[in-house]
Amino acid sequence: MADDDLDALLKLQALPGAVAPRRRLLDRLGAPAAALAAGPRAWREAGLDETQTVALAQCADETLAAARAWLAQPGHHLLGWHDPAYPPQLRRLSSPPLALFVDGDPALLWHPSVAIVGSRAPSPGGRDNARRFARDLADAGFSVLSGLAAGIDTAAHEGALAAPSGLTVAVLGTGPDVAYPRENAALRDRIAARGAVVSEHLPGTQARPSHFPSRNRILAGLSLGTLVVEAALRSGALITAKQAADAGREVFAVPGSIHNALARGCHQLIRDGAALAETADEVIAAVLPVAASLATTLRNRLEGPISTSVEAATATLSPALLDDPDYHKLWTALGHDPTGMDRLIERTGLTAAELSSMLLVMELEGLVSNRHGRYTRKTLSPNAPETGAGRGK
Repeated sequence: MADDDLDALLKLQALPGAVAPRRRLLDRLGAPAAALAAGPRAWREAGLDETQTVALAQCADETLAAARAWLAQPGHHLLGWHDPAYPPQLRRLSSPPLALFVDGDPALLWHPSVAIVGSRAPSPGGRDNARRFARDLADAGFSVLSGLAAGIDTAAHEGALAAPSGLTVAVLGTGPDVAYPRENAALRDRIAARGAVVSEHLPGTQARPSHFPSRNRILAGLSLGTLVVEAALRSGALITAKQAADAGREVFAVPGSIHNALARGCHQLIRDGAALAETADEVIAAVLPVAASLATTLRNRLEGPISTSVEAATATLSPALLDDPDYHKLWTALGHDPTGMDRLIERTGLTAAELSSMLLVMELEGLVSNRHGRYTRKTLSPNAPETGAGRGK
């Protein structure tokens, strides 16, 4: 992003009040710098109120120095509404964020993912369930999203990180550099190093009660589905589940004992139509069609579908795809013997995030088989139809 667009986007992001007029301003003028240069009349026409108009006109460069310094560090990114890399799932929300600060790999926001949420003070069994579901989802190639809170969120992130090549994303109600609770600072750093930490708030922003329902809409919006592990009848996890349902996403709930107060929220969700989930396989089966749709969106963004042919009863890459050096390396690294992610990383030199995205799209297109996190080229029947491969980097 050009420096003038970055500065303008930071100023727009820092404004108080409604986000919709700022998105509208970017839609009309295309780039943040152009939106800022258009002046107060254009700002008002887009719907900015007087408070926002005055604040935008008076926003001094030095007030955003801390955000610029944070963004200057390696691995730190800002994705704006105008950016083609803005996650497509979030565009479908009724109130998508204007911009996202990302510490880690922003490509993971396009990666098929499942959110796991629940109580901040779970039972030991609930904590174990969150870890197990997260580990199994990560082993299957999905990233696991949660909110870095104590309890179920922490267990979900840890479960995903326990998988050999597990990916996880933390969506924060603070600035991207602020762990809440503080005890999760080391976990925040591990997630940033291996996955991504995401926030719509400027770096340095501290926790406020109003930030967390807003955080939950991003968590629900980025995910293909939301799994509630343990939740009381009045809990933030149920808010996330409702926001996921409102966004047209799948909602799952893990049942529990009728004597466990933390199971009552899950039971209420099931009564209201959420899918009862006992294993990660049930979650995966339900979200795979949506993952295929996301793969198509990603494939269209990355130059469109590339066909393959069936040869010797084995799926093969087309010459065009073989011209891509990364896909060539991955295809060469794959064989007819199951190969784990760690070995593929060694053979290709690609990152876990890159390989996971590519492998998941290839699996959805019928080119690759995945059993328990180990991949092989898929063997096709002699009369199998031709398939299309996606470019899922």
